[in-house]
Amino acid sequence: MKVLALLGSPRIKGNTDILLEELIKGVKECEAEVHKYELARLRINPCVGCYKCGELGRCIYEDDMKTLYEEFDQADIIIFASPLYFNSVSSISKLMIDRCHALWASKFILNKPMIDINKKRNGIFICTAGAKQGDNGFIGAFKVADLFFKAINIKSFKQLLMDDTDNLNIRNRVDILDKAYIMGKELCKHQTDY
Repeated sequence: MKVLALLGSPRIKGNTDILLEELIKGVKECEAEVHKYELARLRINPCVGCYKCGELGRCIYEDDMKTLYEEFDQADIIIFASPLYFNSVSSISKLMIDRCHALWASKFILNKPMIDINKKRNGIFICTAGAKQGDNGFIGAFKVADLFFKAINIKSFKQLLMDDTDNLNIRNRVDILDKAYIMGKELCKHQTDY
């Protein structure tokens, strides 16, 4: 089983990364092959809306997204983790997501998908927020994550949302770390339950 973990936080070893790492620990219990990418360290050009992907079936840029497109295709499970910035995902996360337009164009315009659309993939969305969010605080990030997962052929996904990290650092929240670990462990065992 192949697992792709995407860290969309510019703060390596910050709250989002800590939660992601705990989930990965659980996934590794199933002896899964995990590939983790820190988006802040990748070279990803912004989508410029040139729509060449609708003609070529691929993006014009030769950057690190090329590797991620291959990883999307090979992964059985994709974990996407981002902090909440201005009620959405981080800008580096959005940079990657915007470049998934090439996947959409290859699938719906050219009818020649870049990735296997018949492969069942499962997903998890992790999002952390510094302030308390209330009932609808994560809705903007959720909508963006939902569209991202649809672009990479994940029909449904689970989420792990954590707010108030400015006051209660993730490192000190054993209950949440345990929840992430168990979620990762169960993800492998119950791949078809999504």
